[in-house]
Amino acid sequence: MNGSRITAVGHYQPPKVLTNEDLRGMVDTSDEWIRSRVGIRTRHIAGPDEPVDELAAHAAAKALAAAGLAPRDIDLVLVATSTAVDRSPNTAARVAARLGVPQPAAMDINVVCAGFTHALATADHAVRAGAATRALVIGADKMSEVTDWTDRTTCVLVGDGAGAAVVEAAAPGESPGIGPVLWGSVPEMGHAVRIEGMPPRFAQEGQSVYRWATTRLPPLARRACELAGTTPEELAAVVLHQANLRIIEPLAGKIGAVNAIVARDVVESGNTSAASIPLALSKLVEQGEISSGDRALLFGFGGNLSYAGQVVRCP
Repeated sequence: MNGSRITAVGHYQPPKVLTNEDLRGMVDTSDEWIRSRVGIRTRHIAGPDEPVDELAAHAAAKALAAAGLAPRDIDLVLVATSTAVDRSPNTAARVAARLGVPQPAAMDINVVCAGFTHALATADHAVRAGAATRALVIGADKMSEVTDWTDRTTCVLVGDGAGAAVVEAAAPGESPGIGPVLWGSVPEMGHAVRIEGMPPRFAQEGQSVYRWATTRLPPLARRACELAGTTPEELAAVVLHQANLRIIEPLAGKIGAVNAIVARDVVESGNTSAASIPLALSKLVEQGEISSGDRALLFGFGGNLSYAGQVVRCP
């Protein structure tokens, strides 16, 4: 196999928008406090009747339409999520049922905020191995459902949404559109980002995550570029996990991506966990900020301090 490529992307966010001013009426915080620390202005919040699989299905349907494909053309559905309520049927199977995808392999992948880039690598490997022909790769999370809305340190961060990509084999003679993945984790720092307990609640050690991301991530991101045979200067876009604007903005410079557009969707969407990278990428494509064939670095990091990144060609 020549490898695989992303042929289309799509995204979805629930219509309800929660502003910093709204949060000021809920907890002891302010617009200035939130923006100065994490850069977030608004976030989208799903209602009680909008489960994770519904968010995922909306994004996937848009990606399918953009690719000009029907559900019957898909034989692998991967959903990266850490906020599904039910264990079985899994979220991927529920998305397949909503869309009418017949007889796909359907799996959930839980690597929290690095979930989408792990799922994208898994789809790439499946297509390369001949185990799949076309895959739907979706990142979807309903972080509002695992958040303590009385805790001002976490409730100001989160949002809900989904992003999706269609992955299929590269054409004969075509270079791969998804580069080799660089992935790993720091298991001994699993305490830094958690969704634990019953009911499950999101918690993190913000300073630990900030220090790790700003010091350890740049060389990892450069290594992902090296594996793809790309220099950071050749990148047209950098799409990092949308955790915190204070993490995102300095990293492009530290990576050396001096010519790249840096995704800053965290400002209007907050931290949407596994949805954040495909959501931000889809918006860049939809808004025409990047062109077909442009190289983009995708790099997720989060729970367990797991990370995964690869260079992709934009659809």
